[in-house]
Amino acid sequence: MAKKTESPQPAGKRHGDGLPGGDGKPGGEGAGAQAAAPEGAAPAAGPQLNVLGQYIKDLSFESPHAPQTLQNPPPNPQLQVTVNVNVASQSEETYEVVLNIDVHAKSDVGVIYNVELFYAGLFRLRNVPQNLLQPVLFVDCPALLFPFTRRVLADITRDGGYPPLMLDPIDFARLYSQNLGRGQGQANN
Repeated sequence: MAKKTESPQPAGKRHGDGLPGGDGKPGGEGAGAQAAAPEGAAPAAGPQLNVLGQYIKDLSFESPHAPQTLQNPPPNPQLQVTVNVNVASQSEETYEVVLNIDVHAKSDVGVIYNVELFYAGLFRLRNVPQNLLQPVLFVDCPALLFPFTRRVLADITRDGGYPPLMLDPIDFARLYSQNLGRGQGQANN
């Protein structure tokens, strides 16, 4: 049976790489000490986004021509969907993001149904750089709310007697970019 033998190590401060501080390299023992964080200093935390709550802020469903539109569904209904995002600061780190979706289903006969939904989320943002705050609030937060908003819309249209409305995913980054472009265009006029 072989015995493990340890070789004597030279005395000196170690920097985590197995080499003593006085290894003959330029800078000597003090070189690694400068890179280390001061004792007692907390490491810098990265950006954090927490969902504190989600809720329906307002919901309206109207079917003015029911039960006729339910008994004889009109052919070729036209669907118009409008999406808006609103943000309100609640405190230094807390923001309310409201995803507003309006849906108007019409046909040659007239209005089939109208839905207006304000679905909100309360978000806590910590250590988010100032230049990224708006994109996080207007892109990332609505993207987190969208699946729940979609489910509410599907449920309310189904409960109203119509086939469930299943919205396609929304590209909030593209919408945000378009709105920035419009804002810059208006500022230049």
